[in-house]
Amino acid sequence: MELRTMLFEEQGKQNTDATLQIAHERAIALGIQQVVVASSHGYTAKKAYSLFAPDKTAIIAVTICHSFEKDGWTMEPQTRAELEALGVKICTGVHALGDGVGASFSERCGGRAPEEIVRETLYRFCQGMKVAVECVLMAADAGLLDMEREVISVAGTSEGADTAIVCKPAYPRTFHEFEIREVLAKPRIA
Repeated sequence: MELRTMLFEEQGKQNTDATLQIAHERAIALGIQQVVVASSHGYTAKKAYSLFAPDKTAIIAVTICHSFEKDGWTMEPQTRAELEALGVKICTGVHALGDGVGASFSERCGGRAPEEIVRETLYRFCQGMKVAVECVLMAADAGLLDMEREVISVAGTSEGADTAIVCKPAYPRTFHEFEIREVLAKPRIA
């Protein structure tokens, strides 16, 4: 099998269209009908909708948890309502790979919880890889994925999208069953 992978010279939002395009092409080639996109403010989810919706692909937008509201990273209620009206499923929850109770203890007492170690390992690829994996775990735990079928996950660095993977989904509690089967796009320098 020959696979085309996009490597971007720089991280960031400017790679969103190209990342979504290669994800869409691969979804068609593999017959994948579910895509997870990280979307804090709705930008990536709206772009994904315009590309994937005509194919009747289920679009799940994973937003950052509300503990980041004071930092300005949560989706506005109006944007959420607009996306839901389009049929985009929205998932907001505790990050599967950190920022939960384990991170609270790590911050106060030192050491690392296992999910933080997984997070740091995925960061070696790029921030988007960590987010792409995490979003699939969160969407799975929320009951929004067909767990018997592959999923494409799209995420990025800060804003927009620069990373896309094809994976076999799993729940956080069954993480050892999770498989990254293909890397479609990522920044060359993490």
